[in-house]
Amino acid sequence: MSTESTAVPSPANLPHGTPELLTGAQAVVRSLELLGITDVFGLPGGAILPVYDPLLDSRKLRHILVRHEQGAGHAAEGYASSSGKLGVAIATSGPGATNLVTAIADAHMDSVPLLAITGQVFSNLMGTDAFQEADIVGITMPITKHSFLVKRADEIPAAIAAAVHIATTGRPGPVLVDITKDAQQATFPFRWPPKLDLPGYRPIMKAHGKQVSAAAQLIAEAKRPVLYVGGGIIRSRASEELLALAEATNIPVVTTLMARGAFPDSHRQNLGMPGMHGTVPAVLALQESDLLIALGARFDDRVTGKAALFAPEAKVVHVDIDPAEIGKIRTADVPIVGDAKEVLVDLLAAYREAVKQTTPDLDEWWATLEGLRSEFPLGYSQPSDGLLAPQYVIQRIGELTGPEGVYAAGVGQHQMWAAQFIKYERPNAWLNSGGAGTMGYGVPAAMGAKVAEPHRVVWAIDGDGCFQMTNQELATCTLNDIPIKVAIINNSSLGMVRQWQTLFYDGRYSNTDLNTGHDSVRVPDFVALAEAYGALGIRVTKEEEVDAAIKLALETNDRPVVIDFVVSADAMVWPMVPQGVSNSYIQYARDHSPAFSEED
Repeated sequence: MSTESTAVPSPANLPHGTPELLTGAQAVVRSLELLGITDVFGLPGGAILPVYDPLLDSRKLRHILVRHEQGAGHAAEGYASSSGKLGVAIATSGPGATNLVTAIADAHMDSVPLLAITGQVFSNLMGTDAFQEADIVGITMPITKHSFLVKRADEIPAAIAAAVHIATTGRPGPVLVDITKDAQQATFPFRWPPKLDLPGYRPIMKAHGKQVSAAAQLIAEAKRPVLYVGGGIIRSRASEELLALAEATNIPVVTTLMARGAFPDSHRQNLGMPGMHGTVPAVLALQESDLLIALGARFDDRVTGKAALFAPEAKVVHVDIDPAEIGKIRTADVPIVGDAKEVLVDLLAAYREAVKQTTPDLDEWWATLEGLRSEFPLGYSQPSDGLLAPQYVIQRIGELTGPEGVYAAGVGQHQMWAAQFIKYERPNAWLNSGGAGTMGYGVPAAMGAKVAEPHRVVWAIDGDGCFQMTNQELATCTLNDIPIKVAIINNSSLGMVRQWQTLFYDGRYSNTDLNTGHDSVRVPDFVALAEAYGALGIRVTKEEEVDAAIKLALETNDRPVVIDFVVSADAMVWPMVPQGVSNSYIQYARDHSPAFSEED
């Protein structure tokens, strides 16, 4: 008799104290329930089918059926990034599992807590090239915190509990649990909680006191310090502690692409985003500083430019929960391993002790920075072709929606404009694919965020290229009552690639024209596509139509909304530090061109 049809005794029929007999598949569902998981995203297939049967009976787990496994992974990411909770994605073996790989890699780069559960072929068939077999544990080993292969039913509770623990503690990240079909079908006495045996996994939460004191002394003595804030501040939920330290020290703050919202944009000490497309004050503050206090930041190449020339006069205090990040790119004068939230509390106390011996004076530094802020405000030029300015569209979305909204971006020009022109006042309001730069992230991430935060307005700010990679998840949104708003910044091209072709390839536009709406040909017609998916479709081509369309989207909550904003293909993201050069490029341009501005 097949174990798939074997009856399992219910708890009511068991003697008192006798463990409940469950199949491995039932144990997957029960373990998730007992770990407090409430929402999962997935798509069934043969090797994971045993799990989907008891999932139908769960009253604690909401399963959202996606249209593509990559959508499940990004939705789980958006769920986690907007709420701080664990995101869960489920897929079958082979192509189902490999379709999750992009999202797993994305979560790994951006430290997103993600649990991926995949089915695997029968254990006795592994290694035979069985139907839909893939070594997903081997494939994902470099892009997960850990990958589990489970071949026995009684190992399932401990594997899932350990995976959740690893994914959500220390530096968050993705963990994969791959379960063979025979393990899902076999029965065993279910016991909870399982004993976790993770002898090599001990995240350091509390920093060394002497290192914290040394950092505080450097801060007290610095003349041109900068708080270089990365996404680790958001992942550790340390925004309040950051605000307290910044205000006590009066040090300027820059927030990386992954840290937008970690420190309020409206705060006078916020200089904006640093890096390739950062504000001039933020870029030059880092470059001209004498002390960098790096908090949950990893000295990414998009921030540093040519690393050897980055902030040449600065000493470095580097705070990170992952010791592998410290010293990887830039040697730290004071390395501090620990959870940012706890370190900031200790650092503030140590700073207050340090300033009893000295009086910091940052007036000259602030005068320089205020001069930069006055001279180089963030701005943009109106297009000469009569089409919409994409910056204006995105700015109005932010202004009409407000800081309590959630904004998930795809990747490219629209991503940078959304980071620049929406004001972020709170953490977890800005979701994007930072490290991996994954096109197609926006729509499913917004979907996941709306599931996690149903009371918030959630926008996907997407490009016409990104949108065409994962727009099928609009069907998921319509059928599951997930009324996200999608703003397509439609420049009929792969905009960021086109910008590079304009600047570095003599305007040779090789394979970047998408033909999505600047002439009589619209392939696809995004309004018709939206309506085919049961969403409200709107097209906007004139500036005077922008506000009305956004307001209609905000008022529509019975279905998803897609707005096709037809914008200029010639609009570019400024400022821009070209790849592979020093951030002093901005300084050079400023000093040698009297006409230099953020549009140059």
